[in-house]
Amino acid sequence: MATHDPVHVLDDYYLAITLLITIAYQLIGFSFAFAFKFDKLTDFMGGTNFVWLAILTLAMSGTTSARQIVTSLFIMLWGARLSGFLLFRILKTGKDDRFDDKRDKFFPFLGFWVAQMLWVWVVSLPVIILNSPKVLQYPQPSFGKATDIIAIIIFVIAFVMESVSDIQKYRFKQSQQGKEAGAVCDVGFFKWSRHPNYFGEIMTQISIFIIAITPASYGTVPSGSGAYAALYSSMIGWVFLTVLLLFVSGLPLSERPGAKKRYEKGTGWPEYEKYLHDTSILWPMPKAVWRDLPVLVKRTIGFEFPMYVFDPAKHADEGKMQEREAEEGRQQGNGEGRQSSEPLR
Repeated sequence: MATHDPVHVLDDYYLAITLLITIAYQLIGFSFAFAFKFDKLTDFMGGTNFVWLAILTLAMSGTTSARQIVTSLFIMLWGARLSGFLLFRILKTGKDDRFDDKRDKFFPFLGFWVAQMLWVWVVSLPVIILNSPKVLQYPQPSFGKATDIIAIIIFVIAFVMESVSDIQKYRFKQSQQGKEAGAVCDVGFFKWSRHPNYFGEIMTQISIFIIAITPASYGTVPSGSGAYAALYSSMIGWVFLTVLLLFVSGLPLSERPGAKKRYEKGTGWPEYEKYLHDTSILWPMPKAVWRDLPVLVKRTIGFEFPMYVFDPAKHADEGKMQEREAEEGRQQGNGEGRQSSEPLR
């Protein structure tokens, strides 16, 4: 059923119109953020962009199909939750440290917003294409197929994990324990994974993709058609998000750099080293399971790639270590300091 015929704008996959709207929306945000040196808009503009694209494509499609509505609502819920949480957090902290070296530089700062444009548009592709005239020209399978049910279950679990773990980490950092030097966030979902929020984010987008390809996987959109290829090609959304989190803006910025900082400062390193050894980097699992896995498994299907692993002998800054040890020696006076120069492992 439909309230009206799909609106055809620029192309029948809604790719051009959604890209143009995303570019315009993010450039508006960039203009305000750069002119007023205002960090509070950045993540909010990114999250809400998902909401606008879902509303726009669903409205233009004219469809009342449950599958299109559910996928649109899912990405709207995810985007609204993400933007709301990040806005709340930045209002509390006051500024975003990511932009300390970019805030006053036009092109580096613009580069971040361009990357955000790409992130929003690519991750939105399953919903954009599912709502497009090219897909809706074919009969849609009734809602409630196995892929629909499986995807809904995954979405609920992943959405709860991402949302709750964000809150758990924020509350930990605000707690008395979290403010102590070297405190290790080993609470809630973080007992099972060092990055449960990232795992939840990835699985949320995979679940949306699974629902979106149902018309193709059940054959109502014929194989060999452009719509069939487009639906399956929209997997680039969750693949792109996963690549970002694993190799660009997620784990690479937190794993080795975080361990290096703790080791060089000497604050809570033994506790953190144990946490790294016992806790899965991404897949949620009991510590007893992860702890006993072979290193080869951890470094491959466990996603704890060598690029994340901190080796004091290779990665520690000896100058900083000597400076810290000298400072500790001055503070201890004639007391005994650390006698060995071996890494604290």
